[in-house]
Amino acid sequence: MFSKILIANRGEIACRVITTARKMGIATVAVYSDADARAPFVRMADEAVHIGPAPASESYLVPEKIIAACKETGAEAVHPGYGFLSERASFVEALEAENIAFIGPPPGAIAAMGDKIESKKLAREAGVNVVPGFVGEIRDTEHAVEISNDIGYPVMMKASAGGGGKGMRLAWSEKDVREGFEATKREGLNSFGDDRVFIEKFIENPRHIEIQILGDKYGNVLYLNERECSIQRRHQKVVEEAPSPFVTPKMRKAMGEQCVALSKAVDYHSAGTVELIVSGADPTGESFYFLEMNTRLQVEHPVTEAITGIDLVEQMIRVAAGEKLELTQDDVGIDGWSIENRVYAEDPYRGFLPSTGRLVEYEPPVEGWSDDGEVAGKPRRGVAHGVGAIRVDDGVFEGGEVSMFYDPMIAKLVTWAPTREEAADLQIEALDNFRIRGLGHNVDFLSAIMQHERFRSGELTTGFIAEEYPDGFTGAPADDAWLRQLAALFAGAEFTEQVRARQISGQLNGSDNPPSLWMVKIDGREFEVLLEQGGAIVDGKPLRGTWDWEVGMPIAQVTGDNEMAVQIERIGVRWRMTTRGASHEALVLPAGIASLSAHMIEKVPPDLSKMLICPMPGMLVKLHVSEGEDVQPGQPLATVEAMKMENILRAEKEGRIAAINAEEGESLAVDAVILELE
Repeated sequence: MFSKILIANRGEIACRVITTARKMGIATVAVYSDADARAPFVRMADEAVHIGPAPASESYLVPEKIIAACKETGAEAVHPGYGFLSERASFVEALEAENIAFIGPPPGAIAAMGDKIESKKLAREAGVNVVPGFVGEIRDTEHAVEISNDIGYPVMMKASAGGGGKGMRLAWSEKDVREGFEATKREGLNSFGDDRVFIEKFIENPRHIEIQILGDKYGNVLYLNERECSIQRRHQKVVEEAPSPFVTPKMRKAMGEQCVALSKAVDYHSAGTVELIVSGADPTGESFYFLEMNTRLQVEHPVTEAITGIDLVEQMIRVAAGEKLELTQDDVGIDGWSIENRVYAEDPYRGFLPSTGRLVEYEPPVEGWSDDGEVAGKPRRGVAHGVGAIRVDDGVFEGGEVSMFYDPMIAKLVTWAPTREEAADLQIEALDNFRIRGLGHNVDFLSAIMQHERFRSGELTTGFIAEEYPDGFTGAPADDAWLRQLAALFAGAEFTEQVRARQISGQLNGSDNPPSLWMVKIDGREFEVLLEQGGAIVDGKPLRGTWDWEVGMPIAQVTGDNEMAVQIERIGVRWRMTTRGASHEALVLPAGIASLSAHMIEKVPPDLSKMLICPMPGMLVKLHVSEGEDVQPGQPLATVEAMKMENILRAEKEGRIAAINAEEGESLAVDAVILELE
């Protein structure tokens, strides 16, 4: 067994690997860029080596710097995590030349599966179902149009070396191919150094299901069940679960055996994942097709660990050290259900735009990797309510910064419970208690998904988000009963604050207790709230419950008719409460003076409809128009690149370009005015 390993990665996955290595008695070395000098993974490791500036191309993506760090510290092996150098065969060969072990598959398997075009040919030869498409070289846009017309729309254009949702475009027509082919090539070149593109048939009503593979160097390969990863946005996974609500034992066996055959065909060892696309329109479950093989640890591996009790990182280390798998296929079971939500630094209320900046407040529902909890089996810690357990994989800290240089994921929230419904309920509870301030995040959106009737039914496709939120996200819906509950809480907050004010010398002149009857204006509705001991009467309907909130507390726990956690803020004269996937603001007034609020003047926001405003920090890659040009709704105006993704900004209405305020290649701040219309 190794005595010291180096983790050639950052963030939560570096923390994850360090935690298992520590459990195994193995010393660890972290490598870090300028941007990560104060990151948790650097503090967790036994040693740390600085490897360069913040851009990954000058630090984490430079093999020579990783090898130099190994030599400096005496590390015997490298765990690559995911992303960065994890699927670069030349890196593995360079390590082997220096007699440094790679904790992952052999370079031949990485090369074979890393090229999406060649991997499909190999999969077909191994007897694996493959999506119909064109897997040769595509010369130019005209050739791409010809191929797409032959296959039949819709088609998917993908960068050959792509991954993580980058370098992918869905085309419903020839127009989409002409508009998107070159952009797909650029994203592939910018992100992966390879501008080759392949085109395949897009499976309608598709489900994204993947099989976890684990093999050793002696020809033993197992499949560790499946994960459902159908809920995606822009081809980036958002929610993952294991097992899948769609997969039957017969399907699981058929998928697993094909994936094992493919792995053996390329002499695979270590952990890996075969991604499949499954037609949800086929009730037999037999219409599944090979997409790609990820020759590394997946972001979503914790849900597999939770239902199998197998620590995948530990198995990877043991296999790399030459040990045989002690497991057989019969040892792999399914215990309960696990769901993972990816908490991203993005603003769902603004079209999911990337949000970088400082984590002014960061408090997950349980400790992240900073504690020494269990890794595999059930997640680390139980919770106050319900059945199950919670795990948070993170690599950030309060006061730290989510940088524009790296992936915007803040944390992974994992729950385990005996049933799928209980695991989803536990997600909702945990998300209510997940406190993040200082930048935009998708916690409300994740909670809304967990509550969504379609998610609860298990009727999932990769189009879930686009179909259920076609006009964007405005918060989880709240019915009358829920608004009444919130009205009672708002009134309770105002009452509590006024009681405290009366206890402070010189405030409110020591007047009598605040009134019990309040008028609460929330989401355009008015509620009359009478506060009572142990509850309230809202518009004549009683509610029973109490809470533990005191002035200054950011989160309150509510018990009674509805048990929940509520995040509370004072915003000027109003209150804001966030719970169950939505934020609500309210004005709370004593009933006796509420009628006077009708005379208060409200400030009207300025008209920004004649401006194209940069929705996120990024680089202006291309201007599609010039001054004096007439534009129509939907016409591309500018392309902004943020976090290696190109975002096309389009005209919302008809007009003429009056002024252009930015140049191609310019770095723009959020809300910068790119151009103005007449």
